[in-house]
Amino acid sequence: MILTPFPFRLAAAALALACAPALALDANHPYEKTLTNGLRVIVKEDHRAPTVVQMVWYHAGAMDEMDGTSGVAHVLEHMMFKGTRKIAPGEFSKRVAAAGGRDNAFTSLDYTAYFQQVPKRALPEMMALEADRMANLKLDAKEFAQEIRVVMEERRLRTDDNPHALLHEAMNAVAFTEHPYRRPIIGWMSDLEHMSYRDAQDWYKRWYAPNNAYVVVVGDVDHDAVFSLAEKYYGGIKRHALPKAKPFAEPKQIGIKRLNIKAPAKLPYLSMAWKVPKLKDAERDREPYALEMLDAVLDGDDAARLPKNLVRGEKIAQSAGAGYDSTLRGEAQFVLSGQPAEGKSVADLEAALRAQIRRIQEEGVTAAELARVKTQTVASQIYRRDSMMAQAMEIGGTEAAGFAWRDIDKMQDKLRSVTAEEVQAVARKYFNDDTLTVAVLDPQPLDSAAAKSKPPSSGH
Repeated sequence: MILTPFPFRLAAAALALACAPALALDANHPYEKTLTNGLRVIVKEDHRAPTVVQMVWYHAGAMDEMDGTSGVAHVLEHMMFKGTRKIAPGEFSKRVAAAGGRDNAFTSLDYTAYFQQVPKRALPEMMALEADRMANLKLDAKEFAQEIRVVMEERRLRTDDNPHALLHEAMNAVAFTEHPYRRPIIGWMSDLEHMSYRDAQDWYKRWYAPNNAYVVVVGDVDHDAVFSLAEKYYGGIKRHALPKAKPFAEPKQIGIKRLNIKAPAKLPYLSMAWKVPKLKDAERDREPYALEMLDAVLDGDDAARLPKNLVRGEKIAQSAGAGYDSTLRGEAQFVLSGQPAEGKSVADLEAALRAQIRRIQEEGVTAAELARVKTQTVASQIYRRDSMMAQAMEIGGTEAAGFAWRDIDKMQDKLRSVTAEEVQAVARKYFNDDTLTVAVLDPQPLDSAAAKSKPPSSGH
């Protein structure tokens, strides 16, 4: 799932940077308790509004699947709303809505998460519902047969009929040889067509256990009261042995990889992905933080180099962007992508993107632009904490990547300590053709007569 970034408010952030150089969680820091069955409960009190967010995160995502069952993590996410031994299919979300709240779930390469945002009085009921489906999910063959069709239609709509998504899926399948990131979260269509409810059942029994999960609660609550509720509703669920994780050693790439994808589209599209390091040690690592700053210099806002130089300046691109995530369980990539402007070719755009990297390799970045993107980083962090959902996402996502919520402020401090020399150094070190995969969308004529299909409604 792609999360929408929070808007930057630079003036306020600049003031925050000057007046409060360290963003601390200490004022309302999270509290943590581990139940005897292994379930971790993390609570952050925020008393600004009488609402609460509960999120349940499982350390099981698409990267944990096996060949032949790709997509099963996401399919199981859908099935978690299809009833237990106590409640009927669809009843979960109806009860959340009746309580005045909203709920949903999402699957990533690294994890699966479920959430409810409700008035604080409804938290006990939400815990009871989540605990029930953690332990008592009823996987019915008939319900599965209906829902797998929903997932296949979702794949058609979001990937097969979306040329950019199709290109990125194909690019990952080529970029990675051994690593499970080569498989799409939604799953290959052939695997979905041959999947049975038993595959989902096996996945549920394998990974859905209290000792493979953690609960994040943010809102107008007392942490001790939340711990008592968690003990009441989750404490009786039995833990079980988990599969032993097998290490994935992606073979070293020793040359550029190129692929062309033909799909109906109006314009060509280019994506270039370099393999780069991820964050492993929040305290000692430096290069991932420098790569984050390089990402922001290139595509942090409208004043960043790619939109400023390639879109508005040289007018080589209709759009151009960068992307890098340092906090993930698997292998990291640094991606540059975009669409050439009218009259320009994909080759022109590739050359222009390479030139932007080469300029940083040779000239570095200015103190002013680095200060600007650091201010953006502070702004993003400050205003993220205006939202209870965003706070829960921040805590849960950090934990999912293998770090602790205690590392969040440390990571921010490290980002703000990056120097211009470090940004130039990672640009020089990692952006060479030996680790590069280039994917090009070759646009085919659009069939204007083809009706767009609307997927069956599942609510998730």
